[in-house]
Amino acid sequence: MGHDHEGQRVSRRRLFAGISSLGLGSLLAACSSAEGTATVTTSTGASVTPTATTAKDLTSLFAGAGTCKLTSATTQGPYYFDADKVRSDIREDKQGVRLRVAVKVQDSETCKPLSNAVVEIWHCDAAGLYSGAEAASTGGGGGNPPGGGTPPSGAPTGAPPSGGPGGGPGGGGEGDMADLTPTDDKRYLRGAQVTNADGIVEFTTIWPGWYRGRTIHIHAMVHFSNQRVLTTQMMFDEKLNSAVMAKSPYSEHTGRDTFNDNDNIYDDSMLMKITKEDDGYLGAIVFAADSDKDGA
Repeated sequence: MGHDHEGQRVSRRRLFAGISSLGLGSLLAACSSAEGTATVTTSTGASVTPTATTAKDLTSLFAGAGTCKLTSATTQGPYYFDADKVRSDIREDKQGVRLRVAVKVQDSETCKPLSNAVVEIWHCDAAGLYSGAEAASTGGGGGNPPGGGTPPSGAPTGAPPSGGPGGGPGGGGEGDMADLTPTDDKRYLRGAQVTNADGIVEFTTIWPGWYRGRTIHIHAMVHFSNQRVLTTQMMFDEKLNSAVMAKSPYSEHTGRDTFNDNDNIYDDSMLMKITKEDDGYLGAIVFAADSDKDGA
């Protein structure tokens, strides 16, 4: 029997009077209030209290999560901006292999779950394009593209952006690149959610595609107490990447040049735990964030 997790989330959102109509700024302010989560006004004029919602089957995925090692920070890349999309299903009309992403956020010093943290994710589509930056991510102008050299047909062109691949081991820390000013009105494959009492959020998306100079990845940013406390990336086992890339629509984008073993940012700690689920996959990962920004 299939898992209608998105149906569960939609029903819960309706019960909470339209949390999906909140902007990210309002959500961050609500989640960082002194009393916990505050009541805020949505874009439709309704007063709601943002409430974290996740499927009940996720906690067991993180049963072994006890490490307090601080998650590695990476560059946010050239294509981050506040997409103002508080939602769990970020696919819109994008085609690809279904991927459910589950993230547990915990404090790097205490190992305790961080509830009421806001987690954003964003990634490219099967053709390597980013919403809000389609022209730039195809080398068509409007900003620096993500790869370098002479690409195969259909891949981005141009020199690597500052702080991106080629910027040294680890790819730089958070805050090393300015937020993007979007050059189009697309917002696919971008979204934000609030962690529940177990520190967990989940998203429904597609397996990311690739672009020249980078391995396959998903960007993530954690906000806590109205601060950006972690910017990192999530990656995948190459056997699974190869299996997915052989399928349509990924197979239409050929010439992949960068894999986990030659990516400047990849680290084993960024690998998601992947299991097969219905018509796609479920990926889980734990983020240990420095919630008080003291470097520990």
